[in-house]
Amino acid sequence: MLDLTQIRQDYTQKTLDETDVTKNPFTQLETWLQNAIDAQITEPTAMHLSTVSPEGKPSARIVLLKEIENDGIVFYSNYLSKKGMQMTQNDHIAVTFYWAELERQIRLEGVIRKIPHFQSLTYFQTRPRLSQISAFASPQSEKVENRNWLENQFAKIEEFYKDSPIKKPSYWGGYKIFPTYFEFWQGRRSRLHDRIVYEKTGNPNLNNWEISRIAP
Repeated sequence: MLDLTQIRQDYTQKTLDETDVTKNPFTQLETWLQNAIDAQITEPTAMHLSTVSPEGKPSARIVLLKEIENDGIVFYSNYLSKKGMQMTQNDHIAVTFYWAELERQIRLEGVIRKIPHFQSLTYFQTRPRLSQISAFASPQSEKVENRNWLENQFAKIEEFYKDSPIKKPSYWGGYKIFPTYFEFWQGRRSRLHDRIVYEKTGNPNLNNWEISRIAP
């Protein structure tokens, strides 16, 4: 068996204090995301999305953040996928961004809703044509016979739409996460990491946040 006990990294790059962060967690998210983009990190918008089944069984996967709004963040997926079905049945979710190169992570917790059709349609029309075809070709999370079956499905749809724009599938679109909790984590020496937390207070429709530090 592999001995993993001695694999460790001491984090020394930066610090994070309550006075360093903005009052609005979405602004802070944008700042750190821009830092990750500037550092040319591979897939800086990748986020680890965790959902829960009605039976309480967790499930997790990587999705890509596409929009930051004043009260939430948006990504796109197949509504009939495993995550889509779980989010329909249980709207409580958690998200983690992790940028090892910056020794940083962000955690979010909140609830999720589908975005309006027109917003999903607008984004779908900006996707590369081959990605649009894949949205039709892949019955996401369902069992398929083999790779050839998928590629044949792709070829059929590509041929069908060869002379026309591709319509957005009715079962594909966007989700918006409405966070009630943010945690900004900066790695520090000797595992004394900095963890600055935002918790939503008062009227849930307003952007009122309490900022605090929690122990690593």
